[in-house]
Amino acid sequence: MSGKLYHGAAWYPELWEEEVLRQDIRMMKEAGINVARIGEFAWSTMEPKEGQFDLSLFVKVIGWLKENGIDTVMCTPTPTPPIWYTHGHPERMYVDREGKVMGHGSRQHACTNHPVFREKAALITEQIAKAVGRQQGLVGWQIDNEFKAHVSECMCATCLGEWHGWLEKRYGTVERLNDAWGAQIWSERYEAFEQVPQPGPAPFLHNSSLSTMYQLFSMEKIAEFSDEQAAVIRLHSDAPITHNSSVAFHVDNERLFRNLDFASFDTYATSDNLPAYLINCDLWRNFKRGRDYWIMETSPSYAASLESYASPHPNGYLKAEAVAAYALGAEAFCYWLWRQQRSGCEQPHGSVLSAWGQPTVGYANVREVEEARQAIEEVILGTRPVQAETAVTYSDRAKAFLKTEPHRKLNHRGLMTGFYERLLAMGIHRDLVPEGGELEGYKLLFTPFLPYVSPELTERAMRMAEKGGIWVVGPLSGGRTEEHTVPADCALGPLEALAGVETVFTYPMEGTGSVGQAFGVSAPLSLWSAVFRPLEAQSAGIVEQGLTPGLSFLTERKHGKGKIVLLGSMPEGEEGDQLLRKLVDHYAREAQVTLRTDVSPGTIVAPRRGEDGDVWFVINMDGQGGAVTLPSKAVDALSGAAITPGRLEVGRYEYRVVRFT
Repeated sequence: MSGKLYHGAAWYPELWEEEVLRQDIRMMKEAGINVARIGEFAWSTMEPKEGQFDLSLFVKVIGWLKENGIDTVMCTPTPTPPIWYTHGHPERMYVDREGKVMGHGSRQHACTNHPVFREKAALITEQIAKAVGRQQGLVGWQIDNEFKAHVSECMCATCLGEWHGWLEKRYGTVERLNDAWGAQIWSERYEAFEQVPQPGPAPFLHNSSLSTMYQLFSMEKIAEFSDEQAAVIRLHSDAPITHNSSVAFHVDNERLFRNLDFASFDTYATSDNLPAYLINCDLWRNFKRGRDYWIMETSPSYAASLESYASPHPNGYLKAEAVAAYALGAEAFCYWLWRQQRSGCEQPHGSVLSAWGQPTVGYANVREVEEARQAIEEVILGTRPVQAETAVTYSDRAKAFLKTEPHRKLNHRGLMTGFYERLLAMGIHRDLVPEGGELEGYKLLFTPFLPYVSPELTERAMRMAEKGGIWVVGPLSGGRTEEHTVPADCALGPLEALAGVETVFTYPMEGTGSVGQAFGVSAPLSLWSAVFRPLEAQSAGIVEQGLTPGLSFLTERKHGKGKIVLLGSMPEGEEGDQLLRKLVDHYAREAQVTLRTDVSPGTIVAPRRGEDGDVWFVINMDGQGGAVTLPSKAVDALSGAAITPGRLEVGRYEYRVVRFT
C-alpha cells in the first residue's frame, strides 16, 4: 500500500478558470480530499489541433495539488477524441449492431480498433507521460475511462478485418471453424475467413458461436488497446496503472486487468441495494490478488443525467459505504465528481460542490467520510483482508454466453448478485474469484451461471475437492462447449463423468409445475434445468412434481477428501430462497467453513488480520442498526475500551472496529 488511505474526487481543471481552480483546491483541503483524478476527457485541451500538444495546464495543476498535499491520478483522454479526429472521417467511428455510424459528441464515439485511432491514442498518451510521468505528486495512472460503457461490439469495416484475423489465429483453418461452430446448419458454412460476417442485422438470430465469439473478440481487442497504452506509459513513468471498469460494461475484466498494476471500479448503487455495491468489493479485491483496489467513482449523494436521477443517499450512509470499502480492501474511495458540471449531459449529477462553488446536499457526508478515514487509517494500514473460505466463480465470458442465449431475458449481473446476496445475508465471508483465479485455501466453491466450464477451472476445482473442499456447480453451468454449442456426447460434457451422473433431460422448468425437495424443503424449480440419474453419485434433491418426478436436480459425489455437487435447477420464490439457504448452510457446515458470523441483515462483518491479531469491522449499512455475536474477548481498536464476548450492537450507519485479544 501507499502508506495512506485515499479519499478523492474526479476534477476537470480544463473546464474552469484559474480563480475557480484555486478555490477548488482550498476547499478540497477543507473537505479532506487527498487525491484528484484528472484528464480523462481533455483530449481537445491537450491537443487542440492535430499534432499540436499543450500539457502545460496539467503540469501546473499537478504542481498546485502537490503543494497543497493532494496527490494526482492522471488519466489518458482517449474516450473523447477531438473534432479534428472525427470530422469528415465516418470510417473512424463506432458502428452499432444496426449499422448506425456514430457522430462526434458524447464519448466512445470512435472505433478503438481503427489504426489511426490507435496511432493517435498512443501519441497523446506518450505526450502526457513525457510531460507528467516523473512529476512529484503523481501517484497513479488511469487508462481511458469505463471501456465499453455506452457501446458494445463495433461493426465497422476495420473491426471486420480484425475479426477475420482473430478467427484465423484462433482456428487456423476455416474448416476447423466450420466444424467448431457446426456451420453446416442453415447453410452457414464458410469457404474463407473473409466470408465470416459480423453479427449485425439479420432476419432472425445469428449462430450462437458467431455471436459469442464476436463478443470475446471485442473483449480481447479492448484489452489489447489498454495494454498498448500501459506499455507507452511505462516508458516514461513508474507510477502504477489501472482502468476504471464495472461488471456492467462489455469487457472481460479478468483479461483487462491482467497487464495492469491495480484494479479499480465505479459504482452508483443506491443505498437500498447493498448487494449491488458490496459484490464489487468482493470481486475487485481478487482481480489483482494482494494489491488493494480503488473505488474510482461513486456519488457523494446521487447519480443523474439529463434524462434521469437516482434517490440521494440518506445522511450517514456514505460513511458506512466508505468504511466498508476500506475494510474490504480498498485503498481509495473517490467521488464523481468534485464540482458540478455547468454544461454537457451530466449537469444534474451529484457532486461535492455545486457549479457555483457551494457545498451540496452530500457535502456533510463527505466530511463524515474523512473523519472516518482518519479514525480507521492506522488499523487498515496495519492489517490485511482475510481470504475467505467460501468462493464464488465470476466470469465476464459467461456474461457473453448469456447475452447470446438469454433464455427469457436472463441477466448475468442480476443472477450473480441474487446468488451473492444469500451468502451476504447469511454472514458468510466470501470472495468472488475470477474464472482463471487460484483456489488455494478455499473450502467451498460455488460455480453458478457458467455455461462453459473450462478444463482449467475444472482441474483447479477438483484439486480443491481432492484436499477436502466442496465444489457446487450450477445452475445453468456446463451445458455449452467453449464454442457455444451443445455437447454431443452428454448434456454437461466432462462434468457428468466427474459428478457421477447421467443427465436424463434438459428443459425449461417454469410453468411446468416442477417442485423439488431437498434438505426438508419443497420449492418450485425454474430456469433452464438439468435433471439427473445418479450413477456413482448420491441424490440430494428430488423432483417431486412436474414433468420429471423421481429424477434428481441435486446430486453429490465424493472426490478425494471432498466432493462435487451438481445443482441442476434454480429453486424460486420464498420456498426457493429457503431451500438455497439450507443448501448453502449444509455444505458450509460440511466443508467446516468457520469464517461466518450471525450478523444481522443489513450489517456486515469485514475480517482483517495483522501482526497484532484479528480485527473485525462491523458496519451497519441499511440504517436500521444491527448486531453480531463476538466469540471472545476484544477491545475497541479505536478507543482501547474492553469489549466482552457476546452480542455487540451497532447503531444506524454506525461502525465498530473490534480487535480480538
